[in-house]
Amino acid sequence: MIRTRPRFATLVGALAAASTLVACGSDTGGAGGDAGPPRPGGTLRYGLSQAPSCSDPTQAGSNQTLYVTRQIVDSLTDQDPKTGELKPWLARSWEASPDAKVFTFRLADGVTFSDGSPVTAESVRQNFDAVIKLGAAKAPLANGFLINYAGTTVVDRLTARVEFSKPNAQFLQASSSTQLGIQGAATTAKPAEQRCDGSNVGSGPFVYTGYQQNISTTLTKRPGYAWGSEVFGHKGEAYLDRIEFTVVPESGVRTGSLTSGQLDAISDALPQDLPLLEAANARLLTTPNPGIPFGFQPNLTRGPLRDPAVRQALLPAIDRQQLVDTVLGPQFKPATSALASTTPGYQDLSARLAYDPAKARTLLDQAGWQPGADGIRVRDGERLSFGVVFSQVFAGNKAIIELVQQQLRQVGVDLRLDLVSLPESTARQNAKDYDAYYYNTTRADGDILRNSFTVEGRNLSVRERIPALDDVLENQLSAGDTAARLALIRTAQERILDNGLWIPTVELSQAIGAAGTVQDLKFEASARLQFFDTWLSGR
Repeated sequence: MIRTRPRFATLVGALAAASTLVACGSDTGGAGGDAGPPRPGGTLRYGLSQAPSCSDPTQAGSNQTLYVTRQIVDSLTDQDPKTGELKPWLARSWEASPDAKVFTFRLADGVTFSDGSPVTAESVRQNFDAVIKLGAAKAPLANGFLINYAGTTVVDRLTARVEFSKPNAQFLQASSSTQLGIQGAATTAKPAEQRCDGSNVGSGPFVYTGYQQNISTTLTKRPGYAWGSEVFGHKGEAYLDRIEFTVVPESGVRTGSLTSGQLDAISDALPQDLPLLEAANARLLTTPNPGIPFGFQPNLTRGPLRDPAVRQALLPAIDRQQLVDTVLGPQFKPATSALASTTPGYQDLSARLAYDPAKARTLLDQAGWQPGADGIRVRDGERLSFGVVFSQVFAGNKAIIELVQQQLRQVGVDLRLDLVSLPESTARQNAKDYDAYYYNTTRADGDILRNSFTVEGRNLSVRERIPALDDVLENQLSAGDTAARLALIRTAQERILDNGLWIPTVELSQAIGAAGTVQDLKFEASARLQFFDTWLSGR
């Protein structure tokens, strides 16, 4: 069998290179050196920093949601977090056509969903058709992965042929994503809202046994699970009997609950809490996120951000190193491009983003924006003021944006903060109701730029077509070899900054606090947690 070796499929290994795991105060897997062999059983109590937005992996977007939903579905492929290579999961082998329009997957036999129904080629067809039916508003990432989807043909019970009307070289890596995880017909037949109620049927190593929106989620081990990814560290069922996710928004409460033994692991642990964690025999596990770093995406139809000079002036007006040093810590990095530095095709544009407030002032002076009586610049009666819509999908967002607000005021720009709930943030994003939108998107493939920045994609900048950018992002889907595709992705990053379509701030890193009893808590290739190999010691 051919497994990802045709001309376009050879791109996967290089383009899917995943983030490097870096742990502070522990090894990267979180396993204690003297803990002995893994012990099945037990309940892991996990504190989320934010409520999952939906129980459906296909509609999931935030890291806190994906920590939960990743556990209930298997994907066609899996991505090795160390090498970026795609490995078998539900698909035991696959082929890609030379033009990257046709992808044929041969599924493992004997795999079942949690309701007992079999996982077949028809399941693949139903899932991908359902993604298209959900649409870009409900499933923006999954929909973008299936750009130009023409349909899935059931060749036989275990062979699915996925076809696209145009080349789609990024699709193989996308087949490893949580958003394209395979769910049963009992779920794919439901409308979008009902797919968010915790009744999802997957083939993964855990199943939902409790789901209270905004409060808690309980997952239970799937008995008889025996078709894990080749990336997993062991065969058979998961070690943990249960995972209890509780929403604990306050960082201090999360840390206190971990150090007091009420929780076993927590999201968004603060680097400054490391001494407290170590004193309680806990550890801080971190890994950088690939994809688009945190930043501001301007709406080109509203306010002063319509002016290209304003957008260009914002780039040198932000002291990104100060953001890291003041708000975050050494586990984080300043953003230096429109892609995070661990993403395949990353182009170091740090020189373009160097802190230079004098340059920012000069650009604004030349564009006719003059300081007003209160220090905020004015042109033709319009104040240089704009709002930014954001949510606390990452615990540091508010503090980061408040510091950016101070930095921008020093060059005469008034930044207004509009902190909203995650559901409202999503609604505002879909309606394009913002001056600027602050977010990040994680994916171990540079194609994520196409999804967020092209007119044909989400077009969050609400702009007209820019051929020099849109053509490059479109062409990378059909580039003939690895070097050519990487070169196009690098060019796209330059042109995104050229047009002021992204104002980067910091690269996101996952920072997980874990008790000394938590062993082998691992990050998958896109920096989300995988609990299959996790086990508990010392209880």
